[in-house]
Amino acid sequence: MEGQHITGVQVFEPRLRWPVDPGLAQTLTGLTVARLSRRAKYLLFETGSGALMVHLGMSGSLQLKTPPFERRRHDHVLWTLASGAVLVFHDPRRFGSVHWLPSAPGVHPLLVKLGPEPLSSAFDGAYLAAQARGRKVPVKAFLMDGAVVVGVGNIYATEALFLAGIHPRRPAGRISVARYERLAEAVKGVLAQAIEAGGTTLRDFVDGTGQPGYFQQTLRAYGRADQPCLTCGSALKGIRLAQRATVFCPRCQR
Repeated sequence: MEGQHITGVQVFEPRLRWPVDPGLAQTLTGLTVARLSRRAKYLLFETGSGALMVHLGMSGSLQLKTPPFERRRHDHVLWTLASGAVLVFHDPRRFGSVHWLPSAPGVHPLLVKLGPEPLSSAFDGAYLAAQARGRKVPVKAFLMDGAVVVGVGNIYATEALFLAGIHPRRPAGRISVARYERLAEAVKGVLAQAIEAGGTTLRDFVDGTGQPGYFQQTLRAYGRADQPCLTCGSALKGIRLAQRATVFCPRCQR
Protein backbone atom coordinates (compact mmCIF):
# COMPACT_ATOMS: atom_id res chain seq x y z
CA MET A 1 0.00 0.00 0.00
CA GLU A 2 2.90 2.39 0.52
CA GLY A 3 3.20 4.71 -2.46
CA GLN A 4 -0.27 3.78 -3.75
CA HIS A 5 -2.49 6.57 -5.12
CA ILE A 6 -6.17 6.39 -4.13
CA THR A 7 -8.45 7.05 -7.10
CA GLY A 8 -11.81 6.22 -5.54
CA VAL A 9 -13.61 5.11 -2.39
CA GLN A 10 -16.93 3.27 -2.08
CA VAL A 11 -18.68 2.95 1.28
CA PHE A 12 -21.42 0.32 1.05
CA GLU A 13 -22.14 0.06 4.79
CA PRO A 14 -21.29 3.07 7.00
CA ARG A 15 -22.79 1.53 10.15
CA LEU A 16 -19.64 0.02 11.65
CA ARG A 17 -18.59 0.20 15.31
CA TRP A 18 -18.53 3.96 14.77
CA PRO A 19 -20.27 5.52 11.75
CA VAL A 20 -18.01 6.05 8.75
CA ASP A 21 -17.48 9.72 7.91
CA PRO A 22 -19.89 10.52 5.04
CA GLY A 23 -17.17 12.67 3.47
CA LEU A 24 -14.57 9.88 3.49
CA ALA A 25 -14.63 9.28 -0.27
CA GLN A 26 -14.19 12.96 -1.08
CA THR A 27 -11.40 13.32 1.49
CA LEU A 28 -9.34 10.31 0.39
CA THR A 29 -9.73 10.45 -3.38
CA GLY A 30 -6.55 11.82 -4.90
CA LEU A 31 -4.32 11.16 -1.87
CA THR A 32 -1.25 8.92 -1.79
CA VAL A 33 -0.38 6.52 1.03
CA ALA A 34 3.08 7.65 2.13
CA ARG A 35 3.52 5.22 5.02
CA LEU A 36 1.71 2.30 6.64
CA SER A 37 2.06 1.90 10.40
CA ARG A 38 0.24 0.42 13.37
CA ARG A 39 -0.65 1.49 16.90
CA ALA A 40 -2.14 -1.27 19.04
CA LYS A 41 -4.87 -2.82 16.84
CA TYR A 42 -5.26 0.30 14.72
CA LEU A 43 -3.77 0.32 11.21
CA LEU A 44 -2.66 3.76 10.03
CA PHE A 45 -2.47 4.67 6.34
CA GLU A 46 -0.57 7.93 6.55
CA THR A 47 -0.85 10.59 3.84
CA GLY A 48 0.41 14.14 3.60
CA SER A 49 -3.00 15.42 4.69
CA GLY A 50 -3.76 13.08 7.58
CA ALA A 51 -4.22 9.38 8.21
CA LEU A 52 -6.84 6.75 7.50
CA MET A 53 -7.22 4.63 10.65
CA VAL A 54 -8.73 1.13 10.36
CA HIS A 55 -9.60 -1.32 13.14
CA LEU A 56 -10.47 -4.87 12.08
CA GLY A 57 -12.65 -5.62 15.10
CA MET A 58 -13.17 -9.30 15.88
CA SER A 59 -13.83 -10.63 12.38
CA GLY A 60 -12.67 -7.97 9.94
CA SER A 61 -9.99 -8.29 7.28
CA LEU A 62 -8.30 -6.21 4.62
CA GLN A 63 -7.56 -7.86 1.29
CA LEU A 64 -5.96 -6.46 -1.84
CA LYS A 65 -7.86 -7.73 -4.88
CA THR A 66 -7.52 -7.40 -8.64
CA PRO A 67 -10.73 -6.73 -10.63
CA PRO A 68 -12.92 -8.22 -11.80
CA PHE A 69 -14.21 -9.78 -8.59
CA GLU A 70 -17.63 -10.18 -7.03
CA ARG A 71 -18.25 -7.98 -4.00
CA ARG A 72 -19.26 -10.10 -1.03
CA ARG A 73 -22.14 -9.28 1.30
CA HIS A 74 -19.90 -7.96 4.08
CA ASP A 75 -17.43 -6.04 1.91
CA HIS A 76 -18.26 -2.66 3.46
CA VAL A 77 -15.56 -0.28 2.16
CA LEU A 78 -13.54 -0.45 -1.08
CA TRP A 79 -10.55 1.73 -1.94
CA THR A 80 -9.60 1.74 -5.65
CA LEU A 81 -5.91 2.36 -6.38
CA ALA A 82 -4.14 3.83 -9.40
CA SER A 83 -2.47 0.44 -9.91
CA GLY A 84 -5.89 -1.04 -10.65
CA ALA A 85 -6.01 -3.05 -7.43
CA VAL A 86 -8.78 -2.63 -4.86
CA LEU A 87 -8.33 -2.72 -1.09
CA VAL A 88 -11.39 -4.38 0.45
CA PHE A 89 -12.53 -4.02 4.06
CA HIS A 90 -14.62 -7.10 4.96
CA ASP A 91 -16.33 -7.33 8.37
CA PRO A 92 -19.27 -9.71 8.99
CA ARG A 93 -19.90 -8.52 12.56
CA ARG A 94 -19.30 -4.81 11.87
CA PHE A 95 -17.21 -4.47 15.06
CA GLY A 96 -14.41 -2.86 13.07
CA SER A 97 -14.10 0.82 12.24
CA VAL A 98 -12.79 3.26 9.63
CA HIS A 99 -11.76 6.77 10.68
CA TRP A 100 -10.17 9.78 9.02
CA LEU A 101 -7.62 11.59 11.22
CA PRO A 102 -6.79 15.08 9.90
CA SER A 103 -4.24 15.65 12.69
CA ALA A 104 -1.43 13.64 14.27
CA PRO A 105 -2.66 10.09 15.12
CA GLY A 106 -1.17 10.20 18.61
CA VAL A 107 -3.67 12.80 19.82
CA HIS A 108 -6.78 10.90 18.70
CA PRO A 109 -9.00 9.91 21.68
CA LEU A 110 -8.74 6.21 20.77
CA LEU A 111 -4.93 6.31 20.81
CA VAL A 112 -3.80 8.94 23.28
CA LYS A 113 -4.13 6.84 26.46
CA LEU A 114 -2.70 3.58 25.12
CA GLY A 115 0.21 1.83 26.83
CA PRO A 116 3.44 0.78 25.10
CA GLU A 117 3.72 -1.84 22.40
CA PRO A 118 4.51 -5.26 23.96
CA LEU A 119 7.37 -6.01 21.55
CA SER A 120 9.06 -2.66 22.18
CA SER A 121 11.95 -1.98 24.57
CA ALA A 122 9.59 0.16 26.68
CA PHE A 123 7.79 -2.98 27.82
CA ASP A 124 9.72 -4.96 30.42
CA GLY A 125 9.46 -6.27 33.97
CA ALA A 126 10.47 -2.99 35.60
CA TYR A 127 7.78 -1.14 33.68
CA LEU A 128 5.10 -3.67 34.65
CA ALA A 129 6.13 -3.59 38.31
CA ALA A 130 5.98 0.21 38.37
CA GLN A 131 2.52 0.24 36.76
CA ALA A 132 1.25 -2.44 39.16
CA ARG A 133 2.43 -0.79 42.38
CA GLY A 134 -0.44 -0.68 44.87
CA ARG A 135 -2.98 -2.20 42.50
CA LYS A 136 -5.30 -4.98 43.71
CA VAL A 137 -6.77 -5.90 40.32
CA PRO A 138 -6.06 -9.52 39.20
CA VAL A 139 -2.88 -9.65 37.17
CA LYS A 140 -4.65 -11.06 34.12
CA ALA A 141 -7.04 -8.10 33.96
CA PHE A 142 -4.05 -5.80 34.55
CA LEU A 143 -2.14 -7.37 31.66
CA MET A 144 -5.13 -7.00 29.31
CA ASP A 145 -5.60 -3.30 30.14
CA GLY A 146 -4.71 -1.32 27.02
CA ALA A 147 -3.59 1.60 29.18
CA VAL A 148 -0.90 -0.69 30.66
CA VAL A 149 0.18 -2.46 27.47
CA VAL A 150 -1.52 -2.89 24.11
CA GLY A 151 -2.05 -6.05 22.11
CA VAL A 152 -2.22 -8.63 24.90
CA GLY A 153 -5.70 -10.12 24.50
CA ASN A 154 -7.35 -12.97 26.34
CA ILE A 155 -5.60 -15.80 24.53
CA TYR A 156 -2.10 -14.35 24.80
CA ALA A 157 -2.53 -13.20 28.42
CA THR A 158 -3.63 -16.73 29.37
CA GLU A 159 -0.66 -18.28 27.59
CA ALA A 160 1.90 -15.81 28.95
CA LEU A 161 0.74 -16.21 32.56
CA PHE A 162 0.96 -19.98 32.16
CA LEU A 163 4.52 -19.77 30.84
CA ALA A 164 5.53 -17.34 33.61
CA GLY A 165 3.97 -19.53 36.31
CA ILE A 166 1.76 -16.72 37.65
CA HIS A 167 -1.79 -17.34 38.86
CA PRO A 168 -4.22 -15.12 36.90
CA ARG A 169 -6.06 -14.10 40.08
CA ARG A 170 -2.95 -12.89 41.92
CA PRO A 171 -3.22 -9.15 42.70
CA ALA A 172 -1.05 -7.17 40.30
CA GLY A 173 0.57 -5.24 43.13
CA ARG A 174 1.76 -8.42 44.86
CA ILE A 175 4.13 -9.68 42.19
CA SER A 176 7.89 -9.14 42.34
CA VAL A 177 9.96 -7.39 39.68
CA ALA A 178 11.70 -10.70 38.93
CA ARG A 179 8.39 -12.43 38.25
CA TYR A 180 7.27 -9.50 36.11
CA GLU A 181 10.49 -9.88 34.12
CA ARG A 182 9.50 -13.48 33.40
CA LEU A 183 6.01 -12.36 32.47
CA ALA A 184 7.24 -9.67 30.08
CA GLU A 185 9.55 -12.19 28.41
CA ALA A 186 6.67 -14.68 28.18
CA VAL A 187 4.41 -12.07 26.55
CA LYS A 188 7.08 -11.24 23.97
CA GLY A 189 7.72 -14.92 23.29
CA VAL A 190 4.06 -15.86 22.93
CA LEU A 191 3.35 -12.95 20.58
CA ALA A 192 6.42 -13.72 18.46
CA GLN A 193 5.33 -17.37 18.13
CA ALA A 194 1.78 -16.34 17.25
CA ILE A 195 2.98 -13.93 14.57
CA GLU A 196 5.22 -16.63 13.11
CA ALA A 197 2.21 -18.99 13.01
CA GLY A 198 0.02 -16.40 11.28
CA GLY A 199 -2.17 -15.65 14.31
CA THR A 200 -4.83 -17.66 16.11
CA THR A 201 -7.93 -18.82 14.25
CA LEU A 202 -10.61 -20.12 16.62
CA ARG A 203 -13.57 -19.16 14.44
CA ASP A 204 -13.23 -16.72 11.57
CA PHE A 205 -9.88 -14.90 11.71
CA VAL A 206 -8.00 -14.81 8.38
CA ASP A 207 -4.97 -12.85 7.22
CA GLY A 208 -4.68 -10.51 4.24
CA THR A 209 -4.56 -13.41 1.81
CA GLY A 210 -7.61 -15.11 3.33
CA GLN A 211 -5.58 -17.78 5.13
CA PRO A 212 -6.22 -18.81 8.77
CA GLY A 213 -3.61 -18.71 11.53
CA TYR A 214 -2.19 -21.82 13.16
CA PHE A 215 -1.07 -20.74 16.64
CA GLN A 216 -4.12 -22.46 18.16
CA GLN A 217 -2.39 -25.77 17.47
CA THR A 218 0.28 -24.91 20.06
CA LEU A 219 -1.91 -23.45 22.82
CA ARG A 220 -0.75 -24.65 26.24
CA ALA A 221 -3.59 -23.34 28.41
CA TYR A 222 -6.26 -21.38 26.56
CA GLY A 223 -9.23 -23.57 25.64
CA ARG A 224 -7.77 -26.60 27.48
CA ALA A 225 -9.83 -26.55 30.71
CA ASP A 226 -9.97 -29.99 32.39
CA GLN A 227 -7.19 -31.31 30.15
CA PRO A 228 -3.79 -32.30 31.59
CA CYS A 229 -1.18 -29.60 32.11
CA LEU A 230 1.63 -30.05 29.58
CA THR A 231 4.16 -29.35 32.35
CA CYS A 232 2.98 -31.31 35.40
CA GLY A 233 0.03 -33.40 34.20
CA SER A 234 -2.50 -31.87 36.62
CA ALA A 235 -5.95 -31.00 35.29
CA LEU A 236 -6.13 -27.42 34.08
CA LYS A 237 -8.87 -25.33 35.68
CA GLY A 238 -11.28 -23.06 33.82
CA ILE A 239 -12.86 -20.00 35.47
CA ARG A 240 -14.42 -16.66 34.51
CA LEU A 241 -12.21 -13.69 35.34
CA ALA A 242 -13.10 -10.14 34.38
CA GLN A 243 -15.90 -11.67 32.27
CA ARG A 244 -13.43 -13.63 30.19
CA ALA A 245 -12.73 -17.36 29.98
CA THR A 246 -9.53 -18.10 31.89
CA VAL A 247 -7.58 -21.35 32.09
CA PHE A 248 -4.64 -22.03 34.41
CA CYS A 249 -2.76 -24.80 36.17
CA PRO A 250 -3.48 -24.81 39.93
CA ARG A 251 -0.11 -26.48 40.58
CA CYS A 252 2.26 -24.60 38.23
CA GLN A 253 0.80 -21.13 38.58
CA ARG A 254 1.10 -19.34 41.92
